[in-house]
Amino acid sequence: MTERKPLFVPLKTKYYEQFEAGVKVSEMRPYGPRWNERTCFVGRPVTLSKGYGKQNRISGVITRFRRTTPEHLGAAQNDWIAVYGEDRNDVAEIFIRTELSQ
Repeated sequence: MTERKPLFVPLKTKYYEQFEAGVKVSEMRPYGPRWNERTCFVGRPVTLSKGYGKQNRISGVITRFRRTTPEHLGAAQNDWIAVYGEDRNDVAEIFIRTELSQ
């Protein structure tokens, strides 16, 4: 199998710092053409970035993918609403093991 280009995931500072501290293990995005089972497959490398700058980056790998709804996010539902509003479309939840958590 050929090496796949890492999935680039820009994050707000708050969420980047949570990954950096090892307290965040998944990222949520609107499910669709960019964020789905085909693009976010288990084993794909990931580059988490604090915004779009090149200074703050964390490497990782996708360990699990889940398609769900905002109502099934539990406590993370508040973060979803803060970023995406009251959108009721499906959520792509991408579980990531980072180089910091290994």
